[in-house]
Amino acid sequence: MRRENLVVVITGANRGIGLALVQEYKARDAFVVGICRSSSPTLDALADRVVADIDVSEAASVARLADAIDDLEVDLLINNAGVLYGETLGNIDYATVLKQLEVNAMGPLRVTEQLLPYLNDGAKIALITSRMGSIADNGSGAYYGYRMSKAALNAAGKSLARDLVSRKIAVGILHPGFVQTDMVNHAGDISASVAACRLAERIDGLTLENTGSFWHSNGELLPW
Repeated sequence: MRRENLVVVITGANRGIGLALVQEYKARDAFVVGICRSSSPTLDALADRVVADIDVSEAASVARLADAIDDLEVDLLINNAGVLYGETLGNIDYATVLKQLEVNAMGPLRVTEQLLPYLNDGAKIALITSRMGSIADNGSGAYYGYRMSKAALNAAGKSLARDLVSRKIAVGILHPGFVQTDMVNHAGDISASVAACRLAERIDGLTLENTGSFWHSNGELLPW
């Protein structure tokens, strides 16, 4: 069932940047589908449709998304769900490294591949990554799992951009900034709502000419 409104699907939608993106696109009168592991009263009140109990790191869980949106033609998919742990050399928990790879890198790829049949030709995909995935920009070390997972996500985004040109689907690889969320104990320098507004601006400017590029939400092109 095609809708006149922009149809936007957002993962990790129940809090932080994901919830702020739901608010941003609802303010634009979009039809918003919020995907999450567990919903929240705010998300339930905002989103047009909530798909809960989805763990992006599990194939069987992600497969359930097809039934949840099979009546929609999606214009924008925002892969936002992610986790952060803080490993340091000499004290690396390889279980958390693997968890971050599963959620932050493989999760968005799973979701994207699962939803490809429902994306319009000419749709857009946004991958919410981190400049901590930049190899050139790493000046402080540590955070092994997070850095590795975001670098892997960036590589996947570049391949998606190449593979989806034939369908005119543009892919944005987007760093939101240092955002005041639970993930960083609210130590960021911008609010989630500011980050969401900036990310939406970058998505507005996403085209086949700049597909696969790595951007800061403030408009700065980031190094790989």
